[in-house]
Amino acid sequence: MSTAVDDVLDAFQSAWSGGARAGFARCCAVDVHYEDPFSNGPIEGIDRLVDHASRLWAAFPGARLERAGERLTDGRFVAAPCRLVARHTGDLPRMPATGRSVTIHAVLYCELEPDGERLWRVRAFFDPYDAGVQLGALPKHGTFGERALLMLRGFGLRSG
Repeated sequence: MSTAVDDVLDAFQSAWSGGARAGFARCCAVDVHYEDPFSNGPIEGIDRLVDHASRLWAAFPGARLERAGERLTDGRFVAAPCRLVARHTGDLPRMPATGRSVTIHAVLYCELEPDGERLWRVRAFFDPYDAGVQLGALPKHGTFGERALLMLRGFGLRSG
């Protein structure tokens, strides 16, 4: 992988870890498009991305987004495995701080600007259910609690 692509991705991960608004301006296009399972659709622009990141910083101060494997690129598109390591010490909407630690594995699928110096499009893929389990908000997979939850949601019920 080229050093320039690594530098951009390292700066992006550092921006998520740093808690500072200026971090994203160093690695993202002004009209960056970002999406993850908690973003409720695409986010456009650095300011909106930073607003989204500040929710993480408030609920998980000291969160770190770390490299978790080899990155793959063709020079324009990049797949980058990473993991978020954090402790939930701040409140989330409708969920007070649990004090629990979480490790969320993710893959960032990114498109660079044509000059390759900044990220233009970023999609983060991870399992939000697993995050809920780690925070104690959802039952573990394969347990009676999970089956009960699915039945309440209408899954697993048979007609007549």
